[in-house]
Amino acid sequence: MPALTQILTFFLLCLPIARSNPFSSPAVFNFGDSNSDTGCLVGAAIETINPPYGRRFFGHPSGRYCDGRLIVDFLLDAMDMPYLNPYLDSLGAPNFRKGCNYAAAGSTVLPATATSVSPFSFGVQVNQFLHFKARVLELREGKGGKKLDKYLPAEDYFQKGLYMFDIGQNDLAGAFYSKTLDQILASIPTILAEFESGVQKLYDQGARNFWIHNTGPLGCLAQNVAKFGTDPSKIDEFGCVSSHNQAAKLFNLQLHALCKKLQGQYTDGNITYIDIYSIKSNLIANYSRLGFEQPIMACCGYGGPPLNYDSRIVCGQTKTLNGTLVTAKGCDDSSEYINWDGIHYTEAANQYVSSQILTGKYSDPPFSDKMPFLLKLKF
Repeated sequence: MPALTQILTFFLLCLPIARSNPFSSPAVFNFGDSNSDTGCLVGAAIETINPPYGRRFFGHPSGRYCDGRLIVDFLLDAMDMPYLNPYLDSLGAPNFRKGCNYAAAGSTVLPATATSVSPFSFGVQVNQFLHFKARVLELREGKGGKKLDKYLPAEDYFQKGLYMFDIGQNDLAGAFYSKTLDQILASIPTILAEFESGVQKLYDQGARNFWIHNTGPLGCLAQNVAKFGTDPSKIDEFGCVSSHNQAAKLFNLQLHALCKKLQGQYTDGNITYIDIYSIKSNLIANYSRLGFEQPIMACCGYGGPPLNYDSRIVCGQTKTLNGTLVTAKGCDDSSEYINWDGIHYTEAANQYVSSQILTGKYSDPPFSDKMPFLLKLKF
């Protein structure tokens, strides 16, 4: 790091206002679904991910549902911290010194059912954290505790750490297969009550710094357009399914209200709400100006334009469809696409979203004046 940057960073970190900087944390504990899963569902052997996943950055599938890095990876880059090891990663000498990732693809806020993709609902992820913390403290109190310093978080990291959340998308998107829009909208308070309960458990365990992403425009995902967008009257001017985006907006409105409530309730804490929906909506609406060529069509899929998405075959898979052996392949240049596989964003899109998050303009409260990390952005 250049000397000037070091001096400025030190100066900013010493300012009294930096005490409430949401990024001045020694560790990060993340909870969520595939938007921030760095390998939990794959580590649980529930699913496998094949090439071309991971090709853009890691060179191989990394447990992430992306061609490269996720938003959480870019945020950790901005903090000069290592990428989070998944909680269920038992091989490769995982290091949890700087935090742990409990996010698992397919996870919901509400408890999982027999038909759920992931058994690791938000409540289970919170319980995994509670077990993790108890085990860390137990090991640290043992005879060889000092030897574990480079692998496990220090005791005070649990209080000083940043607790990140990006979950709720699957509760809404999955419900559309069996419920009406009115029923889904009516279920939002129940979903958020479950979320609040989990956050309260973490607060009771000493967590004080909370970073909460709202959910993105579900109606703009190729998977949802393919299934629910066959009637042109249900599509908006950007090619997205109106009902799904309506549900996401109401969910976000109530999530924001909950965050305001928690900000008043946890007077000794920091609750930061991030408006991911607005960032992603702006990206889709202005995709061409921002350097992208495809706002909705999947880079990796099968079927060709306009969506290149077929629910019968996932990215990287080869199978027989209608008597013909076919493969869902990746496009030549994923940086031209916002959507990677019909459900998840490309690394290029995630990088853009992250750069907007880091401006501080999409957060409540705003934090741009509290960030020494703006000097070290790698974008």
